[in-house]
Order: sequence, then C-alpha cells, then structure tokens
Amino acid sequence: MAPLAENHHHRNTTKVSHKPFKSRFATKGFIKDLAKGKSEGHPKGSRRTPHQQVMSKLDRRNQAAQKRQNKHQENIKSASVFAGQHGAPRIVALVPLSQDVDARQAILKLHHDVQVPPTSPTRIRVEKFKQTIEYVPVNFDLPNALDACRAADFVILVLSSTEDVDEQGELMLKAVESQGVSNVLTTVQGLDRIEPAKKRPQVVSSLKSYITRYFPSQEKVHSLDSERECANVIRSLCTTTPKGVIWRDERSWMLVEDVQWPQYTLDVSEDESNAVLTGVVRGRGLKADRLIQVGDWGCFQIAKITDASLAMAKKSRSDGSMSDIGTMQDALLQLPGDGRDDLADLAPYEVIMDDIDATLASEAPVERRGVLLDDHHYFSDDETHLPEPPKRLPKGTSSYQAAWFLGDISDSGSDYEDEIDDEGDVLMDAPALPQDGTEGLDKATQHEPTEAAPSEYPQSEMFLDPSPDEEAAQLEEYRSQRKNEAEEDREFPDEIELHPNVLARERLARYRGLKSLKTSEWETNEDKPHEPADWNRLLRVPDYKAARKVVTREALVGGVAPGKRVSIHLRSVPASLRNTYDPTKPLALHSLLRHEQKRTVANYSITLSSSHPHPLKSKEPLILQCGPRRFLIHPLYSQSGTTPNNVHKFLRFLHPGQTAIATFIAPLTWGSVPALFFLPPTPATGNQLSLIATGTSLAPDPNRVIAKRIILTGHPYKIHKKLVTVRYMFFNAEDVNWFKALRLWTKRGRSGFVKESLGTHGYFKATFDGRISPMDAVGVSLYKRVWPREARGWRMDGEGKREEGMEVGGL
Repeated sequence: MAPLAENHHHRNTTKVSHKPFKSRFATKGFIKDLAKGKSEGHPKGSRRTPHQQVMSKLDRRNQAAQKRQNKHQENIKSASVFAGQHGAPRIVALVPLSQDVDARQAILKLHHDVQVPPTSPTRIRVEKFKQTIEYVPVNFDLPNALDACRAADFVILVLSSTEDVDEQGELMLKAVESQGVSNVLTTVQGLDRIEPAKKRPQVVSSLKSYITRYFPSQEKVHSLDSERECANVIRSLCTTTPKGVIWRDERSWMLVEDVQWPQYTLDVSEDESNAVLTGVVRGRGLKADRLIQVGDWGCFQIAKITDASLAMAKKSRSDGSMSDIGTMQDALLQLPGDGRDDLADLAPYEVIMDDIDATLASEAPVERRGVLLDDHHYFSDDETHLPEPPKRLPKGTSSYQAAWFLGDISDSGSDYEDEIDDEGDVLMDAPALPQDGTEGLDKATQHEPTEAAPSEYPQSEMFLDPSPDEEAAQLEEYRSQRKNEAEEDREFPDEIELHPNVLARERLARYRGLKSLKTSEWETNEDKPHEPADWNRLLRVPDYKAARKVVTREALVGGVAPGKRVSIHLRSVPASLRNTYDPTKPLALHSLLRHEQKRTVANYSITLSSSHPHPLKSKEPLILQCGPRRFLIHPLYSQSGTTPNNVHKFLRFLHPGQTAIATFIAPLTWGSVPALFFLPPTPATGNQLSLIATGTSLAPDPNRVIAKRIILTGHPYKIHKKLVTVRYMFFNAEDVNWFKALRLWTKRGRSGFVKESLGTHGYFKATFDGRISPMDAVGVSLYKRVWPREARGWRMDGEGKREEGMEVGGL
C-alpha cells in the first residue's frame, strides 16, 4: 500500500511587504495606535489642560508645598490683626436658642473668675494664649441676634438640655445662617441636670444631629458644665483664624464699645447733636471721607477720627507718663477731605433739566387711532414708521432723477418699471403695489370695514345685534363657566373681564401689544408721562462690573489701619437717638463704599420659603435686611433671567418655593450681599419678625422693564373653517377697530388676526392659521409698564423711619 501524501503548504508568493511610510507623513490615528495608550504619545503642540498633564512626583511635591506656603501666609495675614498684646479682640456672639438659656451665665461657665457687667460687650484677656476675647451676650430676640452675629468673628450657639428648640429658635438659626456667618461653635447648658447620667450622651447626640441640619461642619456639641470642654472652647476661640464674611470684609466695620454725647455746640441745632463712637477698626481701612451706617440709626458723615488706644498700650513706652497718655489718646488721625461723600441720594435738578426740555420739545401731539404695537401705532395719522411707497419710473431712471418725479404723471405705463433693487435691476417677483388693485392695498390705506362689507362666508347673512336682555343673559352664563374653569386649572392667570358699559380703549389706554415678550422692542417714549417724579435723578451704572471693581479697589488703600482703637466723631446725629439708645444691646457701624448712599432701581433675587402657607402678593410690605441696613419695601416681582429686549413679565403673586426678582427703589449695594425678607411685625405675630424669604442683591438696572400683562378673552360664536366670529372680548365696534392690529391666539396654540367688525356690540370676524375647536377660547395679550416703589429706612422698634431724602414723590 502506497503511503499517504503528507499535507504540503506552498509559500504565498503574492504577499508583498511594502516599505512603511515615514513618521512625518503618519496620521494621527497611526500615531495613536503606536502609542498604545501611553501619555507621552501626544503630538507635539497639542493643548492639554492642567488636569490632563501628568506631573512628576517631584513636581507634585513642589506644587503642594507652594499651596501650603501660600495658605500659611494668608492665615498669618488674616490673624495679624489679633497678634500682640494689644491686638484687636476676638468678637464672640453668644446666641441662646431656648427661653431657659442665659448667655451671660454661659460666659461665667467659660471664665469662672470673671464678673460680667450688665452692659454689652464684655472684654476678657486670656493670658495663656495672649489673646483678648470680647463677648457679646444676646437675649432670646431675633433682631439682636442678627446684629450681634453680623459683627462677630465667632458665634457660639447655646442649646438647652431640657427644652427643645422652638419655632423662634429655628427662626433665629435660619436667619443667622442666611445672612452670612463666620466660625460657629455649639454648646449645651445644664447638661448635669439630666438624670440618670447615662442619658447625657444620648442628649448630646440628639443635639448634634439637630444642629448639623443647619451647620453640617459641626463635629461636637460642647458641654458648659465640663471644665475640660470649656477649656477646649477657649482654645478654639484663641487659636482659630476666623474665616470671615465676604461682604463684610470688603468694607470697614467696627463693634461699638462706648457711645459719648458731647455738649451741644453753636453750630448744632437743638434737634441734632454730635456723637462719639469708640471701638476697634476691622475689615478695610477706615476713611473719614466715606459715610458710615450705624446700626438702625441711619447714615452719617464723619467729622474726624481720633486715637482711642487703651492706657496700658502706652505704658510700654519709656517716657510713658499719664499726661502723654492723654495726649496720645486724643491725637487726630484723619479729617475728611474735599472729596468726601455727601448725604444727597439723588442727582441735582440741574443735571436733568436740559434733557427734559429737549424731550418735551420733541414730543408733538399726534392723533392715535389704534393701539401701540411694538414701536408704533397702527391706523394713526403718524405714519413715519411706514416705508415710502415706490414710484413708477421710466426704465433707466437714476436715483437723482427719481427725486424730480412727483408721481404717476405718464399716460402710459409700458415704459415704467414696478420696482428696482439696489443694483438697478428689475425685480420680477415684486409684490403688488397699491396702484395695482385691491389685492395690493396696504392695511394703512384700506377703509375700515363695516357690517355691510363683503364676507367670506359661503352663504353670508346680514348680522343682527341681539337684544340687550338676551345678550346680558348669555354673557352672564358664559362668564360663570369661565370662572369655574379658572378656579379649577388656572389656565388664564392674567385674564380680566370688562364691563359691557366700559370703553376698553379708555380703560386700557396705557396698555400696548407685543409681537414677542422677549424680543420685541419696547418703546419707552410712551412711558415718559407716567414716570415717577424723580426717576431721572436716580443713579445709573452703565458698566456695573467695572464700576464695582474700581470701588472695591479704592477701599483697599488708605484709611486708619485695621486693629486700631479709635473714636469716630459723627455730625448731625438726631438728638432723639440719645434717649432711645440702649447700651445692653449690640451696636455696630459699617463704612459704606462710594455711591452706596445713592438711590437706584435695586434688583434682588428672592426665593419664598416652601413652608410659607400662602402666596405673596406684589407690593405687599416687607422688611428687607441687606448687609448693615434694613428697609421697609413694597417690591414688584418679575420673572428672572435675561432677555434680548430687557423686558420681564410682572408677577402678581410669588408662590411658595418660587424664585423671582424683587424690584424697588433703594440705596445702591455693591456686590452679591445676602438679603433676608421678613413680614412686618403685627399684634397677631406678637410684634415679632417672621423670616419668609431669602435672596441676594443683584446689579441695579433702571432700564429693566417690568411689563404687567392682561388677557382679554372671547368666545367663538360661529366657526367656518378658518373664519371665526368672536364675541364677549369687546362690546362696541370702536374698541374692535382700536385693538384690531393685535395678534389673536387660542389656548390650543392657534394664532390669527381681526378681520372686520360686526355690528355695534363688539362682535368681529377673525381669521386663524387653522381650524379651531368650539371649546377653545380666543385671547389677546396687552402689556403695561409698572414702576417700582420707594424703600424707607426701618428701625427695630417697629416704626418706619423716614430718613432725609428717602421719599420719592409720585410713586
């Protein structure tokens, strides 16, 4: 038997190995395949972010060391104000959260050998850490707690071991957190009264779980009954660097330690006096040229700043005698210069008189026969907005020769062209001209149709007005159905109903139409007769970011250095404040930045608390706290966001959980400063403030238009394809002709226009872009600009304080 042939494989002679391409002709994909995921395979010149760059171990160590060194330098700089034996004291506010908690007793627990005076604040020297602590005890009162925490480096929350935090305590927690707070510590008072002792850790754990809902960074609740934990609290107060509050650190501020009222001088009237406030300068350098806000007293000018260093600060001098100490303490530090800020909050009349005269001279009365739509009136004698109708000119006529043709004077139109473009060529698809017939007539040249005009219905019948009794019954039945629908789903929140005997063109004379709320141009000349009296005198900031940068940089240079104890002499302080001043309550002053006393159209973001039981209506009074000032405001609410035309829809109500923009006239506030909104105190609330909303200050903008919208709705009476007879929107033919330029719409998305009026009772024909349903409703939107109202200063005693120049007439 022959052996089987073994498998034999011939070499492939058709496979050719080509020479590879050179690397400079390689594609990105080929290079990526060669790299096989290696980071160093990136092509030369490719851009990579710092996160995409792979740093070596040495570079990472160097970068970490640099960050650590920069952070250390920042801490040293921020803590330098407390350095030394005579450094600034660390301000600590003690806030009780229950009725049975005593803040002054908490100070005695922290320092056993200290006597706490009844007046606030209390200064204590801690020799172990070579630091000075200034305690500000607060009563169980929201306004005092806000004032103390606003000027504190540390806030100690004092909880009760036996009573839960009630509604007032939770309100204080929310308000302190919302206005901005520096470092926070939590303590509990009366823990040793819990029996048996094994329940005490459970109480501390429960309090910690509660407080972390508002301040998640709290790691421990310290017991004031334990000396060890009290020592840890003191150590934290003396060694921790306060993180501060951004809006406060951009200004100069001071906690007032003493208030003096010098004798009346010859240049001061009986109703005014001078006041001397003593304290330690904090934040930025204090300048005599800037105005200062003293608590709820108001805004004042500085007469001078003198040295008020403590006596022990002068004993370290070799020649420090008591006479020298007195001279040093009264040394003049700074006087206001020529560029000092004044108390005027409005621009002078001379600045705006020229503009007003020019505006009044340019406004000529023009008879209006239609509603304003976007930037012009339709069907009016003022037709300047319309393009000039084209002339019929001989072929080859230049633009210069065309000026000599007064009209169609030729007896033949064969050698005339219909329309010429910019290049001089004939447009073959030009639209019909007015001279070509009815189809080319413009709306402005058409005669107003009457009930006898031709109709597009297939079998038109003469329209007869119903009897007054029959029409009144039908209208009442229709509106009763509409009211029920509005109560169920609120599809038309801006709808109004006109009385049949009221003329819509007079009732809605200030309203206009807009093709688009977001993009249509808003004609401001129509609003000038309705402007507030001092509207043109308000502050206007064209470039807010650049102006804010200039103002904040200006505050960085000059002034009395932080950490210096000074006496500030104020001018023209009302004498009544001397009787109402309470030394047991904390008082702080804040220096205002340049222009912050001037009034403008202030805009604030506002978010109504979701737990508020009912919506908030526009123009209802609220108490606003923003930075160091409080105001009584009547805000207008509008939709947030930015639009191309700067027109925003007015909101009649602010619903719980909703965010909007609150607008009113108030002094300017630079930067994003937290804002708190309270309901005014009433006997029903026990004369206590109630926090209902929070927000932030935004850039002022007097050109921001707040448009109030109303909706007039009608009922489709007859429907034939796209032609509809609408009733109950108007009640006379004159109103139909006045508003006929507005676009109609339905709630199901159809749009149309008024075609002609029918009869004398307000019926009209309308054509739509599609067939509508008999259950649909036809509407038209009208808009009117609303103007913000003024803000007044508000004092904590519940009285609205009218500061000089704070009232705006005509609002």
